[in-house]
Amino acid sequence: MTEFLVRHFVKDYKDVEKISVRTAYGVLASIVGIFCNVLLFVVKFAAGLVLRSVSVTADAFNNLSDAGSSVISFVGVKMAEKPADKNHPFGHGRIEYIAALIVSFLVLQVGFTFFKDSIGKIRTPEDLNFQTVTVVILILSVGVKLWLGLFNRKLGEKIDSKVMMAVFTDSMGDAITTGATIASILFFRLTGINIDGFVGVGVALVVMWAGVGIAKDTLEPLIGEAIDPEVYVQIKKFVERYDGIAGTHDLIVHNYGPGRSMASIHAEVPNDVDVEKSHEIIDRIERDAAKELGIFLVIHMDPVEMKDESVLLIKNQVHHILNELDPLCSIHDFRVVHGETRINLIFDMVIPIEYDGEARKELPKRLTEQMKDVDSRYECVITAEYDYVARTGE
Repeated sequence: MTEFLVRHFVKDYKDVEKISVRTAYGVLASIVGIFCNVLLFVVKFAAGLVLRSVSVTADAFNNLSDAGSSVISFVGVKMAEKPADKNHPFGHGRIEYIAALIVSFLVLQVGFTFFKDSIGKIRTPEDLNFQTVTVVILILSVGVKLWLGLFNRKLGEKIDSKVMMAVFTDSMGDAITTGATIASILFFRLTGINIDGFVGVGVALVVMWAGVGIAKDTLEPLIGEAIDPEVYVQIKKFVERYDGIAGTHDLIVHNYGPGRSMASIHAEVPNDVDVEKSHEIIDRIERDAAKELGIFLVIHMDPVEMKDESVLLIKNQVHHILNELDPLCSIHDFRVVHGETRINLIFDMVIPIEYDGEARKELPKRLTEQMKDVDSRYECVITAEYDYVARTGE
């Protein structure tokens, strides 16, 4: 069904890097979400009235809020498609994140409202009216939510959409809460004990938790998140594959919405190569990055020593000692400046961002001391900086 809908309603559906194709995927997901959730609201609301069940009614209004969320997502996706203008030179892509944030607030509001209603049902419980047809309807609604969730996950993976992955998470939560509602009705049928209010509290808490999760996922790119390790490796390898590039460091990626990124990186070039030749290589890499990666890449050129054996020997000594001190740290932009009585070793040290201020001071100090043990003339001039890559497993 998913492939059928994509093939028939998304033109050029394979070209997911195009903004227009991403928008078409978002519109399709929104329309399908509106249709499914409105249908589920009508069915569940009717079932809740017949059963006199607050948990079923809560579940129904949760679906209605999901339909409203799909409307907001639709508007957000269409607005995010707007091209860049003089006031927004990087486009309007972040509107998609803002739309998702609004959705999370709606989900939280619905969850909180029915949390209060469920507490009232616990204090003054009402008898449930069991009907087999209503339970069957709720079971079918679980199937619809599971399909809708998997539908959004598949589309979200195709276009790398945080919004669609959030909808997937929300839909899975809805399926679980509806399942809990069915369990409470069956429990009442078998035992005569009404746990509807307690299940309603559980449903409300799951809904609110889903809202918090959606808010977290959408706030991170708005605030500015660490670089995905896979993206880091992809860009680093892309730049370093060109002849004339000795290495890279200091990669920063700025997200201006799904499919809209700007990045800057420092590329090391041999210091004995003509600067115009190196500059020509840098220009070509920037153009190719825009075509192949879809990223506006700005490259800073760093000349480095590649042939002087004495400099390379000292650099290897620094690498070796730093690796023993802390293998998570690294150095770059290494230069040696000889003075009359001392030898200045000038370089940048990259320290993991999770290290505290004390470590930021202590590591360069210890490295300086150990280099003096190698040669008392060595004087380290170190600029400590953080990296911007997310740690795997965190």
